[in-house]
Amino acid sequence: MNLLYYQGSIELGIIYAIMALGVFISFRSLNMPDLTVDGSFVLGAAVSAILYTKGHPFLGMPLALVAGCLAGCITALIHTKLKIQPLLSGILTMLALYSVNLRVMGNKPNIPLINKPTVFSIVNDFFVSGFSDLVLSFIILIIVVFVLFLFLKTKLGFVIRATGDNEHMVKALGVNTDFTKTLGLAIANGLVALSGALIAQYQSYSDIGMGVGMVIIGLASVIIGEVLFGARSLFRRLTAVILGAILYRLVIAIALDLGMPPTDLKLISAFIVAVALAMPAVKEYILSFRKRMSSSAGGKGGEA
Repeated sequence: MNLLYYQGSIELGIIYAIMALGVFISFRSLNMPDLTVDGSFVLGAAVSAILYTKGHPFLGMPLALVAGCLAGCITALIHTKLKIQPLLSGILTMLALYSVNLRVMGNKPNIPLINKPTVFSIVNDFFVSGFSDLVLSFIILIIVVFVLFLFLKTKLGFVIRATGDNEHMVKALGVNTDFTKTLGLAIANGLVALSGALIAQYQSYSDIGMGVGMVIIGLASVIIGEVLFGARSLFRRLTAVILGAILYRLVIAIALDLGMPPTDLKLISAFIVAVALAMPAVKEYILSFRKRMSSSAGGKGGEA
């Protein structure tokens, strides 16, 4: 077992956890299937890569966040103002972002990030050798979770969460749900773009196809976390999403370490997502089966 290999998987899981938090905002808090994720992830990577080549690796992080927020706003405006379904709105924005991302990357399908310092290489001297990537990723994740938790505990954050639970009730209270949806999708895609920006500098390249399947990975992380670690309080739900993302990357790493060819990575991902999506139904089936068994046992005991 190569410990460095699994350390790399944990580092990737931490970075992807930021993306999963964005998916959590759209799918769970707003109850909207937002497919903009696949495009905004690449948008963040593209912005980060371009600024990296200009010698500004750290500036790429906040600007990628802003770019992702703008992408989320576009999806929200298409949905709220043009009255197009959320799923189709996300597809339209994702489709448009393909061309936008190519423009940002200078009409190049990929940008290699070499011969210049990244945010990870710059901090090498400040942390224990070999753990700088892990520590920096963890610090950024903690900051993101702390700020997101504080925001969602505010009155505005509560209204955003309530919009997904019961939009009609929120409207009855005089709240502009179009604004809450726009803000929620902006935050969600901003986090996704930030994750893409970090991935680009972590893997030292940006590619136009690197966002394919990101929404599935994020959704799998959310569901795995909620099923295995619970979802009772807000803090617990956010923590569960993070642990779900890390566990997802570890499962893939174990599968590859056992000899699964890298070409089957999408097959592995699809299987993990299918298992994650089926977990609530399986859990409910087991509970109902136990209930029937206990009731039948009680009936036999009464007859005796």
